[in-house]
Amino acid sequence: TEYVRLRILALRKEVPGSYQNASVMRTNSMKFLPNYFPKGSVQKIFFCFPDPHFKRKNHPRRIVSERLLSEYAYVLSPGAKLYTITDVKELHEWHVEKCDSHPLFERIPDNSEELQKDPCVHAMKTETEEGKKVERNGGSKYYAVYRRIPYEIKKHVVQWDVDNFFDPVEEERE
Repeated sequence: TEYVRLRILALRKEVPGSYQNASVMRTNSMKFLPNYFPKGSVQKIFFCFPDPHFKRKNHPRRIVSERLLSEYAYVLSPGAKLYTITDVKELHEWHVEKCDSHPLFERIPDNSEELQKDPCVHAMKTETEEGKKVERNGGSKYYAVYRRIPYEIKKHVVQWDVDNFFDPVEEERE
């Protein structure tokens, strides 16, 4: 956190008037993220080489989970992107499994022109400290990018009576 804060300050000195939208804060985002950002206000979220928490009992501490994906979806605007990269194949597979099964995210294919031209994909693979370390050690990097998709429930009025009172209510997704 301190390294990133100092890097932002240095960049602001180098290029006055720039980097005003960058900041860093040491906090527990797993608990407080929606308290810091209004609904739909974030365009990109990055999870670069997070702690894999290998032990099964620590899997709930992973930064990508069903519950946390819902919180990320809350702060991300429709069309915004969630980026993940790791050098641990098992963790990458976990990220993909959780994100693929979440109704508010769709994967952008790795070979798509969109990702080939996305400077963020290149940056997280080659410009992060951890990415450079993995490269120096000859390791593999696994990444996935997801788009936040819109979700709206169509509301329709149901006339409840004795015959349909216990019927399930169908929610339609647009």
